[in-house]
Amino acid sequence: MDDLKRFALFAEVVRTGSLSAAARHLGISTSAVSQQLRALEQRHGVTLLHRSSRKLTLTESGRNLADHCEALVASAARARQQLMLARDAPEGELRMSAPVGFARCVAPALAPLLADHAALKLHLEIDDQMIDLIDARIDLAIRAGQLADSSWSARRLCNIDYLLCAAPAYLVRAGAPRSPRDLPEHEWLTPSRGGRALPLQMTGPDGVRESVEIAPRITSNSQISLQQMCASGLGLAFAVSTDAEDDLRAGRLVRVLPEWHVPPMPLWAVTPQRDAQPAKVRHVIAALQNYLLTLPGATA
Repeated sequence: MDDLKRFALFAEVVRTGSLSAAARHLGISTSAVSQQLRALEQRHGVTLLHRSSRKLTLTESGRNLADHCEALVASAARARQQLMLARDAPEGELRMSAPVGFARCVAPALAPLLADHAALKLHLEIDDQMIDLIDARIDLAIRAGQLADSSWSARRLCNIDYLLCAAPAYLVRAGAPRSPRDLPEHEWLTPSRGGRALPLQMTGPDGVRESVEIAPRITSNSQISLQQMCASGLGLAFAVSTDAEDDLRAGRLVRVLPEWHVPPMPLWAVTPQRDAQPAKVRHVIAALQNYLLTLPGATA
């Protein structure tokens, strides 16, 4: 490494034509420049410069070395430029993982970014399972809900409302609940939790809180599947607001106890790197967040 630094210093001396000018540009003393040049010559047993009070003259060895040192400095400059591009411009392949329910958001969120940056490529893995980011070589994973402790870096994209929903046909058959206390009497579709009763805490008008337990009849690890079965009239379910919009607009689902709410679902961007993120990751996270915050029921 000492030689590399001295080669760069020698190239600067050749470029500027004097020790003092090179010292000013490098921000060190003239004597320090002279000492480093002398150390380079002594290490390799050659004379690179003839020094006089008025000028410096390159020896034949100095002229031969100068070309290589200039090429070395130019290569280092290109390397720095590449690092700056990696920091500032999104390029290369970004490997991304997202749950099934989030897949519909990827295209509208990232289409403008991909259109503007031809050097950026995307590989998308759709999976509700918590895959290992390192084993799958994933740069960015979208995760919902509370995160388990890990060494990965997580950034909150937004919070998304859960909406208690049912199909109109189910409410005709089972009756519409009038308060949270009626909910345990209904058939439920919930995420998989080992088949046990689930605690449910809801906040209503004026901050009133109610706690009940519900027993699921149908469970699934797919939020979209639960919403589809709910729309088929199989029971009550909490739907993600961004997913339920079409079914609510079409009347396949209706809100139940709309004045009562449960805590929103946090949505996270998870990466295996805690240090400075590559530009491709930073730009994609920003594009996702900007898009998500335009959706109904999504808040910062």
